[in-house]
Amino acid sequence: MFTRLFLTFFTIFGAVAAGSLVGLPAYAADEIETKAQTCAACHGDAGMPTDPKTTPIIWGQQQSYLVKQLHDYRSGDRDHPIMSQLAKDLPRADDRKISAYFAAKPWPAQPKPAAAAALPKGIAQCQPCHQQNFEGGPPAPRLAGLSYEYLVEAMRSFAKEERTNNGDMPKFMQMLTDSERDAIARYLAAL
Repeated sequence: MFTRLFLTFFTIFGAVAAGSLVGLPAYAADEIETKAQTCAACHGDAGMPTDPKTTPIIWGQQQSYLVKQLHDYRSGDRDHPIMSQLAKDLPRADDRKISAYFAAKPWPAQPKPAAAAALPKGIAQCQPCHQQNFEGGPPAPRLAGLSYEYLVEAMRSFAKEERTNNGDMPKFMQMLTDSERDAIARYLAAL
């Protein structure tokens, strides 16, 4: 009787343990999706930020860029009253997972205004990193389709050295006039 009870216990225990291991990847994915819901408050639950003038699109953004931004917010290399604390509260082990989660999402469809026929002056210096079509690639983020307001403010912040989490961007932005940065932001927002 004892042997039978002992074998039954270990059979049930083994089945439960095996079942929990099978469900582990699904649980991990659900956990990241749950953590990503916090981001939806500002970045939008369908990919469009609640305020695209001040908040960037992260759906479909480059994974390496998103990982770097989380690192920079956590370390203080980039500062934002909300993002800095959120990044500090997120376990480092989740940086790549949550960045991969958002990178795998489709870039949100937006109404497209007509893009300028010619590339604005100074934009060619952006293409080596942000790619020919400005959809980004390691290590640079996608710029095509971000809001004009967000883009022009980001460029201004780099030019004024208020945003310093990229060593090259301040120099590039300082080489442009305000009107050139404005034209570039308008062009990129229309893509």
